[in-house]
Amino acid sequence: MDEIRKIIHIDMDAFYASVEQRDNPDLRGKPVIVGGSPNSRGVVATCSYEAREYGVHSAMPSKIAQKRCPYAIFVRPRFDVYKKVSNQIRDIFHRYTDLVEPLSLDEAFLDVTNPKIPIKYATTIAKFIKRDILMETGLNSSAGISYNKFLAKLASDYNKPNGFTVIMPEEAQEFLDKLPIEKFFGIGKVTSKTMKRMGIKNGYDLRQLSLYELEKIFKSKGYQYYNFARGIDNRPVEPYRERKSVGSEITLDHNYRLDEEEIVDILDELCLDVSNRIKLLNKLGKTITLKVKFEDFTQITRSTSLNSGISSHEDIRTNIYNLLRNIDDKDLQIRLLGVTLSNLIDVDETYHNITLFEYMENKD
Repeated sequence: MDEIRKIIHIDMDAFYASVEQRDNPDLRGKPVIVGGSPNSRGVVATCSYEAREYGVHSAMPSKIAQKRCPYAIFVRPRFDVYKKVSNQIRDIFHRYTDLVEPLSLDEAFLDVTNPKIPIKYATTIAKFIKRDILMETGLNSSAGISYNKFLAKLASDYNKPNGFTVIMPEEAQEFLDKLPIEKFFGIGKVTSKTMKRMGIKNGYDLRQLSLYELEKIFKSKGYQYYNFARGIDNRPVEPYRERKSVGSEITLDHNYRLDEEEIVDILDELCLDVSNRIKLLNKLGKTITLKVKFEDFTQITRSTSLNSGISSHEDIRTNIYNLLRNIDDKDLQIRLLGVTLSNLIDVDETYHNITLFEYMENKD
């Protein structure tokens, strides 16, 4: 009989905003929004739980966030600080296991089936990790513990902030059957709306559909939904997983025409987000892709590949604007935009293709 795996998912609570509140006592207990200014059509990177009570969430235009929470305090991101804290947290993970798969700066999977220290229970290890993070960084985290990645991810999100949820094998099916369909990891807003129209409101309803029916409706995703509804996920924790792309996208608060000024401003913020994130990875990207979803839910992508890797905001933005001009579907309004850098290479393995802007900034 195969050994039951012990998987922990750690997710920092409102990570960027929590770091800002930690470092600035005047921000504690107040609605903090980390992201672009509402005066420059910025986008919310993350926000404190005080701001979330007003319906503010990540990827929301800052202008909308300010309308929902007029007393919010907007703070520009400090990615160098977030990366430093993230490295502290990953060092804590590695005290307990080398099977650590980071998903971003603020979350990771850990396989503690055979931990580095003689602790029998994954729940005990998770408690120690949460304790260490709080003592050494001053930040709260949420932990989910189960026998696979899918369930551990659901568990960590179940009782945030400062959550701690365990899903045992004998409890998994009941947990999934009662879980609202929009809470399933991997099922987004559009898919959950489609499922609800089909009468699928929770995991139990999803489990009533055969694999054939799910694949007929949801194509390749159908197999994943079929397994997730039954608590099946055999994916290993991959500590050396190579990131293949870095992307950022946003569903717009309302539909825009392609030629509206707001489209350019929103794309500018997405390019900035991608630039900040890829720099944290110490990577460059040689392929850039623009994703557009229209009001009728049709979707197109436009890509270009470069001879040299890029990471600067200006380089990404220039290429995205060129791709935008090549879109012909000008009669349909836009409901979603996305920017992705792929074909990644290490900065250390190549010369950085400096833009004129960077040269002028640095030459003095």
